[in-house]
Amino acid sequence: MDKKFLIVEASFYTELAAAQKQGAIDAIEEAGFGYDTIDVPGALEIPAAILFASQSKQHSYLGYVALGCVIRGETTHYETVCAESARGLMALSLQGLAVGNGILTVENEEQAWARADMSRKNKGGEAAIAAIIMARIKSDFS
Repeated sequence: MDKKFLIVEASFYTELAAAQKQGAIDAIEEAGFGYDTIDVPGALEIPAAILFASQSKQHSYLGYVALGCVIRGETTHYETVCAESARGLMALSLQGLAVGNGILTVENEEQAWARADMSRKNKGGEAAIAAIIMARIKSDFS
């Protein structure tokens, strides 16, 4: 098995996504692992992309890092995207995949930057660390 993680990035907010991805990359590299990345249109597509990758015969990953951002708007779409993307990731975890959830759910862009910025909260790095920890726990029980 490759010693790699897959970073699945919803690139709807390009600059925020780049900051989150860099945080994840730094954490994965610091832990001594490799990584691949793929972009998807938005947070709702992240669980499906992880499922597709987990079923691939060409690639095998230790775990998955889900990165994206959902900013509240004027409609109820926010609640749907937040709940369903989290539900999809939890379902994958319960199927035995090591997943770190770095999908930001925020009220505004300022809150998003406070969480994506590596010099502040670095939620991309935290999601990568969560995936690494879960992959290690999974390995301990294999």
